Order: sequence, then structure tokens, then C-alpha cells
Amino acid sequence: MDNALNLQRLDTFFLLKRGHDLPAQNRKEGKYPVISSSGITGWHNEWKARGPDVVTGRYGTLGKVFYEKSDFWPLNTTLYVYDFKDSYPKFVYYFLKALNFDHLSSAAAVPGLDRNVLHSLKVDFPPLRIQKKIANILSAYDELIDNNNQRINLLEQMAEEIYKEWFVRLRFPGHEQTRIVDGVPEGWEIVRIKNAFDIIGGGTPSTKEKSYWENGTVNWVTPTDITGAPGLFISEVANKITESGLSGSSAKLFPPYSVMMTSRATIGAIGINTQPACTNQGFITCLPNRHFPYTYIASWLKINRPLIDNFATGATFKEIAKTVFKRLKIPKPISPISEKYHKQVEPLYEEINILLQKNKILKQTRDLLLPRLMSGKLSVDHLLAPDN
Repeated sequence: MDNALNLQRLDTFFLLKRGHDLPAQNRKEGKYPVISSSGITGWHNEWKARGPDVVTGRYGTLGKVFYEKSDFWPLNTTLYVYDFKDSYPKFVYYFLKALNFDHLSSAAAVPGLDRNVLHSLKVDFPPLRIQKKIANILSAYDELIDNNNQRINLLEQMAEEIYKEWFVRLRFPGHEQTRIVDGVPEGWEIVRIKNAFDIIGGGTPSTKEKSYWENGTVNWVTPTDITGAPGLFISEVANKITESGLSGSSAKLFPPYSVMMTSRATIGAIGINTQPACTNQGFITCLPNRHFPYTYIASWLKINRPLIDNFATGATFKEIAKTVFKRLKIPKPISPISEKYHKQVEPLYEEINILLQKNKILKQTRDLLLPRLMSGKLSVDHLLAPDN
């Protein structure tokens, strides 16, 4: 809060404590989450802090804040609240999320956060009634986002289950009247990927050439865009390149609803672009066709991720080469079955995309409200919780 008349030290409102050592060899499987500066990293049979509580990183990863409802073990890379005094825990969580940790960290090679520096900050907390109202409004956004994420996970599971039912268990429509010949339904084939659909790689334009990057309009996808995405569909990326960057590199533009698969280090993570895009060289991108629609390719890749990972090689980091990927085998059903599958599953994928877009708007609104509510610039008196 920015009313200078009410500024007090942060430790007037709550107290932070450093987390506790727990070497990996001393961990015993249990029900209590082990939380590091980057989040839950394992489980243990003992706890050190009672939930609900608030945790943030003090070393390594700074700026992430976690609200833990149950008892847990905070590692020594974290700070956790051990005394909320008269403050509302969920408000403390959002307060810390609104803090700018960059100017509080040390200048060491690995960022660090001193709890004494945090404790000495001059801040203004509103009355408990207002704390609860602010926290409840922001929590309503998070709950809607969480509910949508649960629906997204359920829809993805439904799509995978239909794939398994049709193409693994072979209980596709009309299977009762279909003969099995050499282990596959009559009319089907087992083909190599090189004979199933086209695949392309990616590239990185020279970073020394500013004209390849400045005011770029072409989505250039990196593995981080996939692994950090909230769902299958990729509509936004961290970097864009120019048309000259595209033509001046080995990056190749591909159409919407292609299936991008990470092929280095993290093997087999997938994303589906909603706009024309290209990737860096850490991808194999599959181009759908009539026999192999994007819904089929995406489900096959997800289900066969362990198989794909087994074919990856490399000393420094694992990678699956395009030549190796092309030799993998995939079922090719007759066209009517492929088309029926796509027709049945595509609405699930469309609903996933709609929910992702809803979450994007909810997150943007929440992130706009957060600093204004915390600073007192926005009154909560007439502010309503969101409606999905």
C-alpha cells in the first residue's frame, strides 16, 4: 500500500524463516511435498511447516511464490512464513507475488534473497477485512483458471482414451465385422513415418543480424514455448523473426495445426500452433494430411513418447534425429476410420483451445488487478469476483 502515513516494516505484519536442509539421500517416500525455490521437487514422510503457508525462493530461482494448503517440507533454498501474526495468509501470498524481487536480490552470480532485507521493507497492510476481500477476489480468478485446467486435462485424457480404444485395443466403429490380417484390421497398414506424413526441422537466424529479429512478425517457437505452455495449443511465443530472418536461415514456415515435437534434451513434448509458425532446430514438426490429421498425430506422439525417447541418443544431451524418427512405424487405418476419429475428437481439441483462451484472459485480468489492489489504487468496495 502506498499511503506513507501507514508505512511499517514488513516484519510487523508477518515473519519469514529460512527453509531446512534435506539431502536427496535422506528423503523417504511420503505424503508431504518437498518445496524448493522452483516448486514441488519431491515427497517426504516428515513435514517442517504447517499448512496453509506461503513459500518463496531465497536462492537460485527468485520471484516464484507458492501457497501450500497442506503440511510440507520447505528446502533451504526457500523462505517460508512461520508467523502470519494478524495477517490473512492468502493476502500475504498475493502481496509477495506483487513484490519486485529483482531489486531485492544480491548481485552475486546466483541470485539470492536476504530475509532481513525483506523484513526491513516499509509496507502498508490494509485492515484484515480488506485483506480478505482482496484475497478472495484474486483467488476467484485462480480458482477459475484451475477449474479450466482440470477440464483441459480431462479433455486431453478423453482424446487419448478414444485413440487407445480405436487404434490400440482395435475397438473402432465396425470392428466386429472387420477381419484381422497379420495382426492388423483388414485394409490397414503399418507404415514408417516417412511414408505417412511429411516432417520438417527448424533453424535459428543469426542473432548478429538485427534485421532478422527487429519488429519480427513470424512466430519462432523454441522448446521453452512448448514446455512452459499451459496446454497443447500454442498461440503466443517469446520470440518472433522477420521474413528476412526466415529466408536467411534453415527455419521453415509451416501452416496452422501442425504438430511440433521437441527433439533435443526434453524429448517428445508436443504443441499445436494456431497460426503459421517456424521453430528452432530443437524440433521435429509433423505436417498432417487426410490420412493422418493433427488429432491422430498428436495422440500417437503422446502415447508413444517413451518409445520415441528410447530412440534418442547423445552424450551431452539426448536427441532423436529426423532420420531415426522417420523410420518409426505408425498404424495407418483406412480413410473412413481416420476421418471418423478426427470428427469425433476435434471438438475436444477445440474445447481445449477455447479454455486456454479463457485462461489467458483471466490471467491477464488478474495480473492487471494484482498490483493495483496491493497498492490501494483500486478500491475493493464495488469490485466483483469474475464469472467464467
